[in-house]
Amino acid sequence: MNETRVIRIRESILAENSARALDLRERLSSHGVTLLNLMSSPGSGKTSLILRTIEALRDRYSIAVVEADIDSTVDADRIAAVGIPAVQIETGGFCHVEAAMMEAAVTGMDLDALDLIILENVGNLICTAQHDTGAHLCVAILSFPEGDDKPLKYPIMFRAADAVIVNKTDYGELAEFDLEAARRRIEVLNPGAPLIPLSCRTGAGVDAWIAWLEPWIRSSSPGACEPQA
Repeated sequence: MNETRVIRIRESILAENSARALDLRERLSSHGVTLLNLMSSPGSGKTSLILRTIEALRDRYSIAVVEADIDSTVDADRIAAVGIPAVQIETGGFCHVEAAMMEAAVTGMDLDALDLIILENVGNLICTAQHDTGAHLCVAILSFPEGDDKPLKYPIMFRAADAVIVNKTDYGELAEFDLEAARRRIEVLNPGAPLIPLSCRTGAGVDAWIAWLEPWIRSSSPGACEPQA
């Protein structure tokens, strides 16, 4: 009787991606550059958070942004409009960014002149957390209109995060979002990951985000994101 031969393509692809991500991370670290990977569902406020971050840090650090979408340059155009270098990755059918895409995105950047690269990953709560982009830290964004049950439905995202932003707190009671319930659920999945409530629209809470982020930028060995299976 012939044995069935199983070809584990997914494991092979992920292993290759992880190796490329490690190389990219080490390359960026050698130039003193920190790569931040922002992950969330569409519409949670990733671009708005990037703009607030730029506003707070641009006088102290040199920043570039990589925008990833299935199509369009809408978000990259918003970043470029405030005078920050922006590269657009159009992923086509891909629902996430891989290390090879980031390698291509940083090609041509003067890494010695940069301190921070911010990746706005594709809007997706699953596969963006499964693929190493070469980032040193990963931050998940949740927003009041999405509801506080997202950590229950998409645990993989919140396990992968070094911190969790809760955006659009200005919605208040209109969104029926239980902040403490979200905090408890995230604590179960990822003990120690800080939860930072803020409003990109009003600016409330942004200082706490910057206070958390800035030591990562200054660190000579900022760490690495661990993708989740």
